[in-house]
Amino acid sequence: MNTHARTILITGATSGIGAATARLLIDRGHRVAVTGRAEDKLEAFIAGLDAPDRVLGLVSDAADWDDTREAVARTVDRFGSLDAAIANAGFTSADHLTGGVPIDNGDPELWSPMVLTNVLGPALLATAALPHLEATGGRLVLLGSVAGVKNAPGHLYGATKWAVVGLAENIRLHATTRGVGVTLVNPGMIDTPFWHGAAPSFAISPEAIAAAIAFALDQPVGVDLNTVTIRPIGQPV
Repeated sequence: MNTHARTILITGATSGIGAATARLLIDRGHRVAVTGRAEDKLEAFIAGLDAPDRVLGLVSDAADWDDTREAVARTVDRFGSLDAAIANAGFTSADHLTGGVPIDNGDPELWSPMVLTNVLGPALLATAALPHLEATGGRLVLLGSVAGVKNAPGHLYGATKWAVVGLAENIRLHATTRGVGVTLVNPGMIDTPFWHGAAPSFAISPEAIAAAIAFALDQPVGVDLNTVTIRPIGQPV
């Protein structure tokens, strides 16, 4: 297994799956750059990690090209290379969790940031990171969702994750010719801030998804693990 210390960039990593993944990778001895839009949350997260020489915190908006390009550049400048990039940043607008059909009675004012973060964000990270990943024979990980493989009535969030599923395969077709692996991870119902406090009782912890991401990163050289879908027991869809 590929267990040497690596440099990994994770977007949207101050809570939920991103934070759990950062903690796990740091515990395993890797160098980790984490991004977040809120400086106070980012600082608090970094302060809770006992590895100042192996952690870089970057205030960055995953849906902004200049921010993403700078985050990748600063990661490489700090640690010398980039072995993996994890497009984790994403969220659902609150109107998707309040009942009804969002496309009928949701709040369109909430949708643009969701669409840009969930769809444009991974594309921007891929664009900025691929040249560096090619140099290291690295891996790009995209966080999709079960909502991206199962339809739901009037669900715009689900449509953004369908886009990520398609994007992951389109990038894989290109990246594999450059020696870069691409993994799509589709979580089911996970107990994170995504749910705005309304997570189902059977939702599993973000640490389960972090372990799957680490598993993808630890594949032997030449092995491309492409899709991992993880549901909690009790999730019927």
